[in-house]
Amino acid sequence: MRTLVRTNVHYWLGAGLLLAALPLAPARAEESCGLCAKQIVTNSELAGCFLDQYDQIAKTGNEAVVVDLSNCASRGVVEALPSPNKAPAEPDVQFMISRPQLDCLKRKLEAPGIVLDPTATIDLDSCR
Repeated sequence: MRTLVRTNVHYWLGAGLLLAALPLAPARAEESCGLCAKQIVTNSELAGCFLDQYDQIAKTGNEAVVVDLSNCASRGVVEALPSPNKAPAEPDVQFMISRPQLDCLKRKLEAPGIVLDPTATIDLDSCR
C-alpha cells in the first residue's frame, strides 16, 4: 500500500511539473529556432522561384518552415560573369526559417532596387 501511495505521489508530482513547464515551451520555440538560417544566399532566379511558391510554402502550419528550391532548375538564364576579385557565394536552395523570417524574406526580396545577381546575401537575423 505504501509503495502504491508513493508511486501515485511521484506520478502527480511529475505531471504537475510537466504542466507547469508547458506554458514556457511555446514562448521558447517562438523566440529562437536553433536550426533556422541566420542568412541565405540567393540570386534572381531562386528569389523569383521563392516568390512564386511563397503561398504554397506559407500554408504549412509549422513554426519552422523548410524551404526547398531544388526544383527551381536553371531556365536558360545566362548568369552574370563573376567578379575577378571574388567568386560569388553559392546560392542556398534548401534552408529552414521561422514563420516570421518567411514573411520577412518575402518583403526583402520584393524590396525595390534589390540587387540579386550574381548572388546576394540576405540577413534573416533581424527578422526574428
